[in-house]
Amino acid sequence: MTLPTQMRCIEISQAGAPEVLKAVQRPMPQPQAGEVLIEVQAAGINRPDCFQRAGFYPAPPGASDLPGLEVAGTVVALGEGAVGVVVGDEVCALVPGGGYADYCTAPAVLCLPIPKGFTAIQAAALPETFFTVWSNVFDRGHLQPGESFLVQGGSSGIGTTAIQLVKAFGHTVYATAGSADKCAACVALGADRAINYKTEDFQAVLKEVTGGKGVDVILDMVGGDYIPRELKALADDGRIVLIAFLGGSKAQVDLAEVMRRRLVITGSTLRPRNVAFKAAIAQQLREKVWPLLSAGKITPVIHATFPMSEAAAAHTLMESSAHVGKIVLTR
Repeated sequence: MTLPTQMRCIEISQAGAPEVLKAVQRPMPQPQAGEVLIEVQAAGINRPDCFQRAGFYPAPPGASDLPGLEVAGTVVALGEGAVGVVVGDEVCALVPGGGYADYCTAPAVLCLPIPKGFTAIQAAALPETFFTVWSNVFDRGHLQPGESFLVQGGSSGIGTTAIQLVKAFGHTVYATAGSADKCAACVALGADRAINYKTEDFQAVLKEVTGGKGVDVILDMVGGDYIPRELKALADDGRIVLIAFLGGSKAQVDLAEVMRRRLVITGSTLRPRNVAFKAAIAQQLREKVWPLLSAGKITPVIHATFPMSEAAAAHTLMESSAHVGKIVLTR
């Protein structure tokens, strides 16, 4: 198979608003040792892409400076020592950057098969949110059988994934969202109770619906002044797992309450972690989650698709928070 020497991609011309995303031609990327080259059919959009575009989240050392953390498509070339995939495989992959392009390299161990019955668009909506939710809720948050769970921002890509995934493992699930329609969408996905944070106090609602006990694990993308309220909404021995801080990176915390009730505040970012760490998550997803996807028990929520040339419009939609679920770029 003869591959082109140039490809179309979307680069960040300078830090700024969505309009700084520009379509350009660049040389084809070459798979390094342990990597594959994927002909991209679709690429998911995520908040970190917007942060990178705005100048707040640079690519890690060695990664492409192009935005895009997840892709789906066809393997067209293998780097030295790449195992587990062959040329022609249809895969989706978690990548450290470079997804907004016709071709993208990915570590072979971070490629997962496109689930049975899935389109490339659906598959491109999987890696970033599923790796993130699994790592932070089940690994870092140690969600145990019989425990309850709250996701802040239940209508986001992370939120719609978390609701379905946690519910599939038999937990009671709560979610917050900013409108009646978004709350209804969360309930339709499996949330036992959706809380409209604009008209309800999530702390009070959680205490009421749990009979005063509180919730065991909270996945939080807000931070800021949500943290002291979340501490009061936690059950004893409860855990808050932070994956973003859209409401601010600083909070005033009552440490006496943390100590008295044995509470945990933790957090993580996935993109800078090494390939071996991410490969361990990929293996867990392959064994425990991919069968649920292939069986139709979990389905990614796709709010909208845009051709790659309209990446700026896709970012504008992402930053409006008007969407429910994922936004995906297509060829």
